Formats: sequence, C-alpha cells, structure tokens
Amino acid sequence: MIQENAAAPVALKNDLLLRALRGDKLERPPVWMMRQAGRYLPDYIKLREKYDFFTRCQTPELATEITLQPIDQVGVDAAIIFSDILVIPQAMGVEVLMEEGKGPSLPKTIKTGQDIDALNTADAEHHLKYVMDALAMTKRELNGRVPLIGFAGAPWTILCYMVEGKGSKTWDKAKQFAYTQPQLAHALLQKITDITIDYLIAQTKAGADTVQVFDSWAGSLSPEDFRTFAQPYLVQISDAVSKHAPVILFPKGTWYALKDLAQTSASGIGIDWTVTPQFARELTNNNNITLQGNFDPARLLAPILQIKRWVKEMIDGFGTQRYIANLGHGITPNVPVAHAKAFVEAVKEYRQNPDL
Repeated sequence: MIQENAAAPVALKNDLLLRALRGDKLERPPVWMMRQAGRYLPDYIKLREKYDFFTRCQTPELATEITLQPIDQVGVDAAIIFSDILVIPQAMGVEVLMEEGKGPSLPKTIKTGQDIDALNTADAEHHLKYVMDALAMTKRELNGRVPLIGFAGAPWTILCYMVEGKGSKTWDKAKQFAYTQPQLAHALLQKITDITIDYLIAQTKAGADTVQVFDSWAGSLSPEDFRTFAQPYLVQISDAVSKHAPVILFPKGTWYALKDLAQTSASGIGIDWTVTPQFARELTNNNNITLQGNFDPARLLAPILQIKRWVKEMIDGFGTQRYIANLGHGITPNVPVAHAKAFVEAVKEYRQNPDL
C-alpha cells in the first residue's frame, strides 16, 4: 500500500494549473485537454494494438507511459492519469466490459434494492491499488515537470452506466429508475458517492495534485432534476476531497447550475461550449471561482491558423485570471496531433502574441 509522504515531494517547475485554481495572478492561463492521453496519439494507438483497454488501465507501467505521452509530445501544462471512470463500478463488484470502437457494457445492471445492497463500498484504495501505483509511478517520472490530475466519474454518470448497462443518447432507463424509484436511486447515488470520496482521497495521497469529477451525462437532466440527483452528491464529494487537494467539477451541459456550483467548496468548474465565457463569468460572480474550458473539440479539425484565432478569442473572453484553457469535452480520435499542439501553443503564446 502506498503511504502518504512516502517520498519527499519534488517542487513543481510548472505550477500554473494549481496557481490558476488558487486564483493567483497569471500572465497566461494553463492549458491541458480532456482525454489528452489517448486515441489521437500514434504512440497510444501502438499500445492499443498490443494490450486491451483494462490491461492498459490496470498495468501501472502502461498507464504511466500513456499519461506522459501528451506531456512529451503536445506540451500541455498538466498530466491527467490514464484510467477510466468505470473502475468504480468494478471496485463495487460490477462487471464492466470494454470493446474497442464500441464503448463500455455492463452485463448485469442494477434493478433492485438487493442489487444495491450487494454493492461493495469499502477498501477503494485496495481494490483500485493499480491506479494508486500508476499515480505514484507517474509522479516520480514527471519529476516536478507539471502537476498530476486524478479523476473519477460523478455519481449520476456512474448510475447511468450501472442502470443502463451501456452508453445512451437519452439515458431513458436511468432516468426512469430515478423518477419511478427515487429512494433506490438515492441509495445507489450515496453508495457511489461514498466509495468515490475514498477513491479520490487515496489518489491525492498517491500523488494527484488536484482531482476532477466528470459528470459527463449531467446534461441529460433538467435543472430541477440536476439539483435532486446530481448536485448534492457533487457537493458531498467536493466538501470531503477539497480538504486534501483542489477539486474541479465538470458537469457537462449544466450551465444553469454555474451560480450554485460557484458557491461550493470546489476550486474550479469545467464548462462546455454551450455557454459563452462572458455569461459563465456573470453566473459565477465574475471570477468567484476558476473556470475551465470551453473549446469545442470539433474545432480542432479546422485549419491551424483558425484554431489559433479561436483560442485567442476564447482567452480574451475568459481573461487570464481564474481560468484554465481546455476543451469542452474530450479530444476526439480524428484530431491531428499537429492541431492539438497548435491549440496548446496558441495558449502558451497568448501573452507574447496578443494580436494573433
């Protein structure tokens, strides 16, 4: 078991991300990209051809190698550990399959109170030791170059997969479960919350400098239902984990919740491209909390000069303070590496080339 403070911490050479989360004055924002370690990188594709998905996740040496690839090849200001949000259902005793090109599937879905009672919520650090080992190994390999981000899926998003059994555009089964059996839904959400808190705290002990909570399917909910089935559990996680490291919440598609989320213990909120920088600032009391985002990943398919113009417009809109440049969702497999690099370079050049 990895012990907290097992090795003397190495001073960060580039701490822009952590300074942005603290609200320090910066000349330019830090930049990283969701799913930056993955499918668009040729070196990742080579590993994918040799090892199946969960082998890549569960082998610390492979997870470390993949995590470091975008640091070396794209030049981002932070590393995010290579893993998956569905390791939590696995740790809870639910089988998760991953087929290349098709996404995840959970053969046995949650339907009853007995199913929920049978779920494990103890020993997250033990069940997911391979993640902790990967974090510790990556931290050593980074040697202070950039901060390391840990992450987990949010309870609502994990419930969606556990009830639906696979990806969905509408999440009808998950929503039906929540609307027709709210007591069971809240019991499941609380169990997911409990193990996720333990998991994220363990990540901070293993080397994560900050953690992000991905609520990828929060946008399937109405504002009222988000406040019922998603927000309380995000707040619980933030309140518990923020005592150990800064927390970034990313409930995709929920611009309507920005005002509420800005008043939580979270240090940052990720936003997608459905809200303007100016409106996001207005909703969050103009720099009350650090915002992250919100470049549409599809825009990375545009010509490089256009990408750089859009990046400048984005940073102009958010400003350089309390802002982390990022995408509004994960980078897609069809993005050329040169275009990903152009995105990162445009952020880094912002203060040097204000008239780009």
